[in-house]
Amino acid sequence: MTDPGKYRHLTRTTTATGQFVVLAIDHRLNVLEGLERTQGKPLSAAEFSAFKREVIEALLPAGATALLLDPEYGIAPGLAEGWLPARAGLLAPLEETDYTLHPSQRAYRTIPGWTPAAIQRMGADGVKLLLYYHPEAPDAARQREAVERAVEDCAAAAIPLFLEPITFSPDPSRKLPPAELTDVVVSSARLFSALGIDVLKSEFPVDVQEQPDEAVWQAAIRRLDDACTVPWALLSAGAPWETFVRQTAVACAGGASGVIAGRAVWAEAVALPPAGRRVFLETTGRDRMAELAAICRSAGRDFRARATPPPPFGPDWKDAP
Repeated sequence: MTDPGKYRHLTRTTTATGQFVVLAIDHRLNVLEGLERTQGKPLSAAEFSAFKREVIEALLPAGATALLLDPEYGIAPGLAEGWLPARAGLLAPLEETDYTLHPSQRAYRTIPGWTPAAIQRMGADGVKLLLYYHPEAPDAARQREAVERAVEDCAAAAIPLFLEPITFSPDPSRKLPPAELTDVVVSSARLFSALGIDVLKSEFPVDVQEQPDEAVWQAAIRRLDDACTVPWALLSAGAPWETFVRQTAVACAGGASGVIAGRAVWAEAVALPPAGRRVFLETTGRDRMAELAAICRSAGRDFRARATPPPPFGPDWKDAP
């Protein structure tokens, strides 16, 4: 049975029929640098926040059930300035990001002063934790310990943990072979769902450039779904839109409970001037969000299939496991 507090939070991030359609825009340095290249000048924190606001206001009404938004450029200014939507679910990242290093060299760090308890007090509905993981990497044990701590901290705060393990090659000089990538994604789903996470935010378990056959995709998704004992949603991982919408259809048909999608929906907006950006978001971006929502609602698995509701109210209800 799901903790009552966690269950309530999960229902706030999903459709009435239990699917995640989460708009992700917790991106920080990589997107900020892209905007600065486009505009040919450094951007202030307020200007970066304005970009996030523009994306949210254009895309959220197209069927998104929740936002994944960072504290510095998203949540804090959104609350202070009054544009953070009150009726949408909200997920917040726990980790700092540094894309200047190879994944094998990226040390896991949380945002200073930012904890699951702080995220819960602020009013969010979920904690997102991204970490780079390969079972044979030197820091694999530390990464597993980080997940265990996050599981404990989220349980204490009665807030769901959305874990995003990203596969990488421990050897920076080589790319993971397609079969190994699939094996690691599947084994990671098995490991981390057994450690007590609440939702797996999974990458697609196939290198689609090396393996474009959708029959291969379907087989890998079946393996992922069999390995995962908690609800899972597909992340876009910067995939081109045409690829990601196909991945979404295959994943939802194979057991995913929806998507947590970012750059696949709005990436082109970063390279457009303000007027063109607005047009793109209000047309192409909005159409993409609506298409994802339709796929998730029609084909995605109800998250409650793997996160059962708390028991009926009674003397021990508040202490339900």
